[in-house]
Amino acid sequence: MKIPITRPYFGEEEKEAVCAVLDSGWVVQGPRVAEFERLVSEYVGAKFAKASTSCTTSLHLALRALEVGPGDEVLLPSFTFIASANAIEYTGARPIFIDIDLSTFNIDTRKVEEYLERARKRGANIRAIMPVHLFGLCAEMDSINEMAKEYNLFVIEDAACALGSLYKGRYAGTLGDAGCFSFHPRKPITTGEGGMLTTNNPDIAAKAESLRDHGAAVSDKTRHDTGTSLLPAYDVLGYNYRMTDIQGAIGIVQMGKFPWILEKRIEKAKRYDEALKSLPWLKTPRVPDGFRHSYQSYVTLVQDLKDNSTVEKSHRFRNRVMATLEKNGVATRQGTHAVHTLNYYKKKYDLKEEDYPNALAADRLSMTLPLYPQMTDEEQGYVIEQLKAINYR
Repeated sequence: MKIPITRPYFGEEEKEAVCAVLDSGWVVQGPRVAEFERLVSEYVGAKFAKASTSCTTSLHLALRALEVGPGDEVLLPSFTFIASANAIEYTGARPIFIDIDLSTFNIDTRKVEEYLERARKRGANIRAIMPVHLFGLCAEMDSINEMAKEYNLFVIEDAACALGSLYKGRYAGTLGDAGCFSFHPRKPITTGEGGMLTTNNPDIAAKAESLRDHGAAVSDKTRHDTGTSLLPAYDVLGYNYRMTDIQGAIGIVQMGKFPWILEKRIEKAKRYDEALKSLPWLKTPRVPDGFRHSYQSYVTLVQDLKDNSTVEKSHRFRNRVMATLEKNGVATRQGTHAVHTLNYYKKKYDLKEEDYPNALAADRLSMTLPLYPQMTDEEQGYVIEQLKAINYR
């Protein structure tokens, strides 16, 4: 069998929706995008949702809307996709990497507190914390929000993976000043590329709406609805981060399917949990009480039981496991990066791999297993069978 790491869930409805947009003649940032925004805002319980070209650009919009810029610091976990750090770099602010809790892959709030205490003594200008709800599990937001309040910081949720994730009954994307989602093909729902900023703050929403459209004071849709033919004013430097109505139309259809998609992802993750718990060399995802994991990815941790004296020895074992699975038709992936080990950040900020040991371990030992809603029992059973056949003795 050939089992991919994931597979978008598309049907005839998406094709029909795209054709309807093409027939309409309105293909950029129009009524379909507005409807997609409405559906996302209602689903997560946010007052505002503003679509963009990606989660990366949504993060950039959130930071710019909050006037984060040169001379500022923004805290984020070191174990995340590079886009989280890049969005901060775009503003001229400095990303400050914080180590993770290896049991959840999320930012270690104790390390956040330690850094904030040190930074206050030296007078650092920290403006925001960017917790990442990695792989669909929310970060520990109560502690983060308490520290943000004490230190007068903004909280921007990188919820790229977390549509449908819950933290103590509240949806990801509503737990800070702003939340940012991704609709990349590896996410539970997809528009090909695309992102969404959610917020309850009208000022953030208004600024993001303007900034994504070159800094226009009035959107094309508003001008169309009001019958205005004159071009708008441009009072700020903006960007072209507009989502197309083609993407918006796909997003509308995908949101209609999302409850079923989420149910199936959780169901299949639970099957993995049960079937793989007997493998002593494989640690399955931990979900703390009060959290709902949406399983954008099912990410495990691999450990060489023969010799786990160093991360690198287990790293070699992890790579052998992944190569064996690939040979037998099962696709796997490393969870994500330890960003501080990537050359751009490593060189610019003079970082050492051992500076964030848990992030480094996650980088070297994480392994993502195939998961998608239409995955058959036979396909998942084959993945489980291949994992159980791994000889670690």
